[in-house]
Amino acid sequence: MPAEYLLYVFLAFVLSILFSMGGAGSGIALIPILHFLGVDFNVAKAVGLFAGASTTITSSVMNFRRKALDIAQLWPMALGMLLFAPLGAWFNRFVDQEFVKALFVLLLLYSATMMMFGRKKALTHLHSKPLLLAVGSGVGLVSGLLGVGGGNLLIPLLILLGFEPRKVAVAVSFVVPFSALGSFFTYASYVPLDWRLLLLVALASVVGGYLGNHLMHFKLNQQQIKKIMALILYILAFKMLYGLL
Repeated sequence: MPAEYLLYVFLAFVLSILFSMGGAGSGIALIPILHFLGVDFNVAKAVGLFAGASTTITSSVMNFRRKALDIAQLWPMALGMLLFAPLGAWFNRFVDQEFVKALFVLLLLYSATMMMFGRKKALTHLHSKPLLLAVGSGVGLVSGLLGVGGGNLLIPLLILLGFEPRKVAVAVSFVVPFSALGSFFTYASYVPLDWRLLLLVALASVVGGYLGNHLMHFKLNQQQIKKIMALILYILAFKMLYGLL
């Protein structure tokens, strides 16, 4: 096993614990870190998608066993993400990668700002199936292009739509795998992948996601955890921006 794999696995494990505790997938942080370490950007996105899906699937299974999932409400959003995330991932082939990286920087800054300063009050309480389908479709398209699961885009949107904040993490953990796996298989169709690396990172993410989800329910201060996550994303955004200049 190449020595750098141990580093990749360790990073996936630690990030999955932290981001699961904050109710988000770890892929958004893992992707730029892997790219900084020399992994091709599209390969890093595929690895991040696989890791993020593994983390959120683990969380979703645990939430299902706790009977915390309302699948009847969430399936339109999951369907929209499943249909449109692969389209975004396919469209990525025809977009200049420096432009995609610039958009990724904006995503990092947006996600970090929402974690650190995002508003907590709902603007509406509309949870209609067509609206949730539209939200899932839009987030899925952008997520597929950028190679992320979409959880960091969905969390503030669901709060604005009137979802109870304590249920948002549960909702995101259910719908994100549809986007992440749909995008991943599209990337896998045109990006050369190291499947051994993928499996090792996925395993680390599953274990980390399990631990993080377990810790999340022990009255830890989630706001402090989100601030730590935000600081990490700010650092990654500015480092990535510096590389683009």
